[in-house]
Amino acid sequence: QVQLVESGGGLVQAGGSLRLSCAASGRTANNYNMGWFRQAPGKEREFVAAINLSGGSTYYSDSVKGRFTISRDNANHTQYLQMNSLKPEDTGVYFCAATRRYGSLWSWEYNYWGQGTQVTVSS
Repeated sequence: QVQLVESGGGLVQAGGSLRLSCAASGRTANNYNMGWFRQAPGKEREFVAAINLSGGSTYYSDSVKGRFTISRDNANHTQYLQMNSLKPEDTGVYFCAATRRYGSLWSWEYNYWGQGTQVTVSS
């Protein structure tokens, strides 16, 4: 069993930056590839970024590539999402998730989820 807790969301102006954190607990937390998803009001949950077990491989959706950076600190069981050059369309609830299947774009392939953290980007 893995528990995930996100933090770091908030309100920011367009062009600004935020860093989200996801703290994992459970003795197998480092055995999972990790990802970030987001969900805007009235829309489906969408894939944002993924990182493999070691942190040596990452993958991004086209909408955030070049602006967001995913990373992980296995010693502290934490993953991060650095978000730069934020746009109003980045607004939504951001979720971290754990999967055995690195790089999966599909939410149903993620085994564990955090509760989400709200990101609001004003224009």
